[in-house]
Amino acid sequence: MKKITVVGAGNVGATAAQRIAEKHLAENVVLLDIIEGIPQGKALDMWESAPVEEFDTSVIGTNDYADTAGSDIIVITAGLARKPGMTRDDLLMKNAEIVGSVTEQIAPGSPNAVIVIVSNPLDVMAWVSMKKSKFPKNRVVGMAGILDSARFRLFIAKELNVSVKDVHALVLGGHGDSMVPLVRYSTVSGIPISELIPESRIAELVDRARNGGIEIVNFLKTGSAYYAPSSSAVEMVDAIVKNRQRILPCAAYLEGEYGLNGMFVGVPVQLGSNGIEKIIELKLTDQELAELHRSANDVKANIEKLGM
Repeated sequence: MKKITVVGAGNVGATAAQRIAEKHLAENVVLLDIIEGIPQGKALDMWESAPVEEFDTSVIGTNDYADTAGSDIIVITAGLARKPGMTRDDLLMKNAEIVGSVTEQIAPGSPNAVIVIVSNPLDVMAWVSMKKSKFPKNRVVGMAGILDSARFRLFIAKELNVSVKDVHALVLGGHGDSMVPLVRYSTVSGIPISELIPESRIAELVDRARNGGIEIVNFLKTGSAYYAPSSSAVEMVDAIVKNRQRILPCAAYLEGEYGLNGMFVGVPVQLGSNGIEKIIELKLTDQELAELHRSANDVKANIEKLGM
């Protein structure tokens, strides 16, 4: 890929830009922010690590959307971060305004890009970006389930004292407190975790994964998670750049799948060079489907609050 733009030079955006450069995923990485000097300084600092980290990707920082023209992938991380006591939904109005404005300014210059949304509340921001960009639904995708399932996978691995490489987990639904971890699809080297961990303990791990973001916010006091979120976003970028056709849980725009319509919800998708190549519809139990619909109702309620 020639060019990847990351919008927002805060912790998530800057770390994502660094990971993209170090993984050689583009010839040019553009880091854009509205605050003068911040993207320029961070980008230059990253670029100066190139001889040590051995990457030939150029990294530039800018406040000018013209520098983003012709991007193949746009990662939007711009927006306010959560503070203690705030839910993702508290961020709704302000971040909808920010993400909407960013999309309107960046989409015309990169009409063929895939947009990866990281800003919270994630599922609603993906909806805002699709509406503002007028891009087809396959080219707007939200980063949610990869992060949520990564947290769940780590907690499972720690519980069993096994390698994280052998743990697979699947998390559906809205990103956040209403996410739906699918325990029966969560395995260690193909063995269902229900055969390895008592049911009551699994419920505790699910609860910790569900509150994984706020646990970090409560530690940091003045910020939110960024290492794992940036890794999760870059895993999606890698799948798109290299056309890997990976099956990953992402926020996708649904039109009837799982009985849901007109909103972004976290579901398994096949991710490749066109963005979402395919939405995978699992046969859920009645309880799982009810939980997914409950989660989707939260997303729908937030979309309605925007009145767009």
